[in-house]
Amino acid sequence: MKFVAVYCSSSSSLDPHFTRTAEIVGREIAARGRTLVYGGGSTGLMGDVARACAAAGGEVVGVITNHLATLEVAFDGCTELVTVETMRERKRIMVERGDAFLVLPGGLGTYEELFETLVGRLLSEHDKPMGIVNDHGYFDPLLAMIEHGIEQKFIRPAIRQLLAIDRDPIKVLHDLATDKGHGLSQSDLIPPLAELET
Repeated sequence: MKFVAVYCSSSSSLDPHFTRTAEIVGREIAARGRTLVYGGGSTGLMGDVARACAAAGGEVVGVITNHLATLEVAFDGCTELVTVETMRERKRIMVERGDAFLVLPGGLGTYEELFETLVGRLLSEHDKPMGIVNDHGYFDPLLAMIEHGIEQKFIRPAIRQLLAIDRDPIKVLHDLATDKGHGLSQSDLIPPLAELET
């Protein structure tokens, strides 16, 4: 695992404890000799994780659209800054470049990235490790929604095995590094068509 892709918020009006966690993630990625792959911005948790990684001597790959580069002010400390035209290109490159995915608190864009990457693992488009840092319980409602989907049989219980979830960012990074692949079959993850028809 060389490249760790981080999905997170670009908002600057957040509680300081979210910033501290993002900085821990950035420093730990650098300390472990990994390269950060992220959304390329300099604001919010994006900027926090990138600056912390760079300050600790880590390499930082930013992937950002031309439009967002103007709005978010692209981080000028990136080792490599990739600019693209569309969000689709941005997400595709981050998934291709990332060897593992870590999710910090964020809004709709972060949720979209999380679920698109998770569905990719669900459908065996990739089997790269994924983890959520549930900082101060931020993701509790989202995780409850997934559990509700499992209870109502819209989601297979095996989905739980595709995500490492913890409030401790160092624990999540460890889980990503030691993930050997889920080893599940498609029938574990997706209801067979015959079952859907009954």
